[in-house]
Amino acid sequence: MKKFLIVGLGNMGAKYENTRHNIGFKVLDYFASQEGLSFETQKLGDVTTYTLKGRTFIFLKPNTYMNLSGKSVQYWLAKEKIPLENLLVITDDLNLPFGSIRLKTKGSDGGHNGLKDIQDKLNTTKYNRFRFGISDAFSKGRQVDYVLGEWTEEESETLKERLGTSIELIKSFVLAGVNNTMNAFNGK
Repeated sequence: MKKFLIVGLGNMGAKYENTRHNIGFKVLDYFASQEGLSFETQKLGDVTTYTLKGRTFIFLKPNTYMNLSGKSVQYWLAKEKIPLENLLVITDDLNLPFGSIRLKTKGSDGGHNGLKDIQDKLNTTKYNRFRFGISDAFSKGRQVDYVLGEWTEEESETLKERLGTSIELIKSFVLAGVNNTMNAFNGK
């Protein structure tokens, strides 16, 4: 059975739950709620599994805080013997308009400390990342407040549809492969 590690980046705790920076957690929580899954706290993260068409999705929400996500990702890849090409990291992206999604097979950390730590621990920039646009609608010097701020009412209304699209992207990544998924979802 093929295994895939789907990692949602975020910070643990109620105070971060509904922030833009926690979109990775939010996507996985939404997927879990739609499929009746529940996360269980295990070593270095909250984990649940899902099986579809002979493939196992291992969902991971690292509990190491965002800036130390690499340790958790590295541990679960090794523990489950998952090849790097079957890793998908879900993260927020300031450089994309709100709600837009982009799947990439490699790239820089773009100043994102969670991605920077994953890159350092895996010793490569070649891993799949699903970037969820949160926009850059903040004034100079207010980036931290913005990413750790909660969604606006307008964003919250749009979010549910975007979360549904995110679930479809994850399923496509596992079932159809990264290239087909990029063609089908990037820019949508």
